[in-house]
Amino acid sequence: MRYLALAADYDGTLASDGAVYPETVAAIERLVASGRKLLLVTGRILPELLEIFPQISLCELVVAENGGVLYRPATKEITLLAAAPRPAFLEEIQRRGVQHLSLGHIIVATRVPYETVILDIIRDLGLELRIIFNKGAVMVLPHGVNKATGLTAALARLELSPHNTVAIGDGENDHAMLALSEYGVAVANAVPMLKETADRTTAGDHGRGVIEIIDDLLSDDLATSELTVSRHGLLLGRRINGEEVTLPFGRRNLLVAGTSGSGKSTLATGLLERLGEQGYQLCIIDPEGDYDNVPQAVILGTAQNGPSLTEILTALANPQTHVVVNLVGLPLHDRPAFFLGLLHKILELRATSGRPHWILIDETHHLLPRDGNPTAPGLAQDSSCLMYVTVHPDQIDPSILKTVDLVFALGQSPKHTIETFCRALGLDTPPMPATELERGQTLMWDLPSTVAPEVLEIAPSTSERRRHKRKYAEGELPPDRSFYFKGPAGQLNLRAQNLLLFMQLGEGVDENTWQYHLEANDYSTWINEMIKDESLAKVVREIELRPGLSAAESRKLIRAAIEEQYTVPAAGIEPS
Repeated sequence: MRYLALAADYDGTLASDGAVYPETVAAIERLVASGRKLLLVTGRILPELLEIFPQISLCELVVAENGGVLYRPATKEITLLAAAPRPAFLEEIQRRGVQHLSLGHIIVATRVPYETVILDIIRDLGLELRIIFNKGAVMVLPHGVNKATGLTAALARLELSPHNTVAIGDGENDHAMLALSEYGVAVANAVPMLKETADRTTAGDHGRGVIEIIDDLLSDDLATSELTVSRHGLLLGRRINGEEVTLPFGRRNLLVAGTSGSGKSTLATGLLERLGEQGYQLCIIDPEGDYDNVPQAVILGTAQNGPSLTEILTALANPQTHVVVNLVGLPLHDRPAFFLGLLHKILELRATSGRPHWILIDETHHLLPRDGNPTAPGLAQDSSCLMYVTVHPDQIDPSILKTVDLVFALGQSPKHTIETFCRALGLDTPPMPATELERGQTLMWDLPSTVAPEVLEIAPSTSERRRHKRKYAEGELPPDRSFYFKGPAGQLNLRAQNLLLFMQLGEGVDENTWQYHLEANDYSTWINEMIKDESLAKVVREIELRPGLSAAESRKLIRAAIEEQYTVPAAGIEPS
């Protein structure tokens, strides 16, 4: 299952006029019987809720007081998630005659139009409180407390992720909760602004809308419904015309294939980095130690010692922890067996928690080979959000290849890679572009679509951009990409194979040589075409076109432009 928790508002969502109808209760019972958990997230104070909702035991946890209180019905445990209001604030509210008061552990609630009096009191006393509105209700809470913060605390208690949560509500105070969740739903009677931002608006109102979502959860775990969600798109790269291409939200499996050194791990690392930034938990199976630069990941296993199943599963128990499983320390012949045992445990964890959200398997042809792997058919059945990285796609178990939705072919023979993939599955080879790939490009094929494979400029990871900056700043560009100070008569042939040498040589050449290249726009052309830094090239081009600059002035301006992007200290250029 992907969705293991349903976070539901009470008034106007589960309940109509304060009561939950029997058919809604029956749907909740079906939801709980499926192994999913109901989390009630409400602005009501707890005593009121206990009085009007006798079936509260169906809830795994209750977030009351709009995020201020956490309650576990099974044990009747109450946890305060914020500080109680100050006595001086309560006294002043009563002194100024605020009516319709409802006081909880954390919340102070009233109704419109008393928000103006409340604002005056907050200002006069200098308090860090905020007002939240909900269909005429006025809720006063400590700053930073809302339904999203309360839901976050509840999910942490259950070791669940917001990415495995559906949230449903009707009011202004439900915005944060829906935005936090993977799939946000507004019931038909919701306020217009919530409908605009929700991933879906139900056909039914109140409890009927909740029943609609529960039925879809039990039917296909929202696999069909989530195909229309756009807010979780993942940047893959850009087409040749500059148009961005994103991975649509849904349960996709990716194959990254190409010859050694073609950039497979670079592409995969960029995807992993962006997934991690969105809060998805990652698990990388790394047989050769190529993924030690995944941001904020725990690396388990070293070159000397392999990891243990216990430490891997302990790390994955925290939804916020990404794990790189480094298998280099295991003997080569032991790796497949260790992987089988680990994969079995990871799939068990996925069944109960929906995590890790994405699994990358490097050297897939070794770990899930074509000649037989007893785990492959089971993995194929549970296949969702997996990345397979390989040199030889035809040597992977066919049951795995059949689950691939998106192929990235890299290296000098991407067409051959796709042809090999097709032969392994008995598919017709699609028409492919005639152009050859440049470095940093991939041939992408979206199998479910009718679009032929297309060339894509890969969106690099932050770590890859840092490596590129270091290469251009102080690395070794090949002769055909280096800059040459030649001068007007070609009397010089000074090669600058990086930006550091370019600046050093530029400071030392005579004024005629410097001005010759400046007036020919050679500096901006080299930076644009060989360094491939369009923004820096644009700045340098503007300097080249400025009239009346002396050689010393233009040198100073160009050096400053380079320093701004590539951080040049006194000793030279460092990667930024």
